[in-house]
Amino acid sequence: MKKNRIFKCFLTVVFFVFLISGIGSIQAQNRTRSLEDCINYAIENNIQVKQSELNIKASEVDLLQSKLDMLPDLNGRVNYSYSWGRVLDQTNYVYNNIETKQASFNLDASITLFAGLQKLNTVKKSKIDFLSSKYAADKMKDDISLMLTQAYLSILFNKELLRVAREQVDITQEQIDRTSKMVEAGTLARGSLLEIQAQGAAEEISVINYENSLELAYLDLLQILDLPADTDFEIIVPDLDMELTMEILQVSDVYEFALMNQPSIKSSELDVESSYKSVSIAKGNMSPVLSLSTGWGTNYSDQSKKPIGYNPVDSTVIWEGINFGDQFADHQNRYLALSLNIPIFNGYQTSSNIARAKINAANAEYNLELSKNSLRKVIEQSYSDAKAANKSYAATQKSLSSFEESFRYTEQKFNVGLSNSVDYNISKSQLTAAESELIRAKYDYIFRAKILDFYMGKPLTLNN
Repeated sequence: MKKNRIFKCFLTVVFFVFLISGIGSIQAQNRTRSLEDCINYAIENNIQVKQSELNIKASEVDLLQSKLDMLPDLNGRVNYSYSWGRVLDQTNYVYNNIETKQASFNLDASITLFAGLQKLNTVKKSKIDFLSSKYAADKMKDDISLMLTQAYLSILFNKELLRVAREQVDITQEQIDRTSKMVEAGTLARGSLLEIQAQGAAEEISVINYENSLELAYLDLLQILDLPADTDFEIIVPDLDMELTMEILQVSDVYEFALMNQPSIKSSELDVESSYKSVSIAKGNMSPVLSLSTGWGTNYSDQSKKPIGYNPVDSTVIWEGINFGDQFADHQNRYLALSLNIPIFNGYQTSSNIARAKINAANAEYNLELSKNSLRKVIEQSYSDAKAANKSYAATQKSLSSFEESFRYTEQKFNVGLSNSVDYNISKSQLTAAESELIRAKYDYIFRAKILDFYMGKPLTLNN
């Protein structure tokens, strides 16, 4: 029995150990994020994106309202009054010095038959503005996605620099240990050890600097995601092995595709259309306005009476009050009216509004040209930078092999006392610089290539 209890306790402990380790593994997975995860999170939670979505809803409301404005207006009025003293009875239009209760009911409708097509053009303009707001929201999402991609690659770039710096520290430490033994054995001067130790101290400072740069890169990413700086966050490091034979599309092909598909261009084009609809609306104010209106009304007064007989004694008419139902039916009135409002002179306000609308339309066309020029410059710059980085990567990769071989040769000579510490440090510094330059060219190329892929409609991802 005692052995069974011990065995059960052992199983319980093992179960809790696996449970805790499993929870820790899940939490660790939850803390790591890919580039796609970061982009999706930002699109769902970024305040600017949410504001752009609210702008879409506001434009949708404006569109609905512009359509409803084309329907007839219908209004009802109900009035009730209680008066005393000298009061005009609205039923028989005589003044009585009595208490009076009166009520009236009215229903009016009107519709604009023609007003220079202003309402129709307003509907068309609202449709254009609604589509433009959607493209503006898409542009906001694209801008944030590009910012995240750059910040994400910056973290990867600093991670690799930090890795290289730590490897150099390890190599130098091994050399310090080896040199220290050679100094103790009397086969090498103590000055060589001091120079190697100074090199090691400088490399340790470089490690600290790269750690700081990595922390700042993480901070940039967290700020774009609107997350606190103390958020437990780690990115996924993808496989970014590059092929030197990667082909870059011609800049003209990328630009032509981007012109047809980029939301920034689409939004600017729609803004031009919207501005010309504003010109049409302004011109509509010069047109006569033809309106049709109709209405119905009735009223009631407790002083309304009708004759029911004749009193022969005093030769007076006998009156009786009329009930509400009879008055409601008998006092009804209806009307139908057609009106034409012709603008003749209004202080040149219409002409000024037309002139301003034309100026805004011309400015919208200039903004469209600026958007196209900006897009072309970004693509051309990214294309040029990608080609340069690709060439730099290929050249640096070749030179790195030479520096690696040179360092191994210098290290071997230094270990047997055929080379001094100065030559060793120079060779090692050259190797470190070549590795850093290779990393810089690699990530510069990746980012520029991703920009070109983005303008070709490809999703932003670091997965091969």
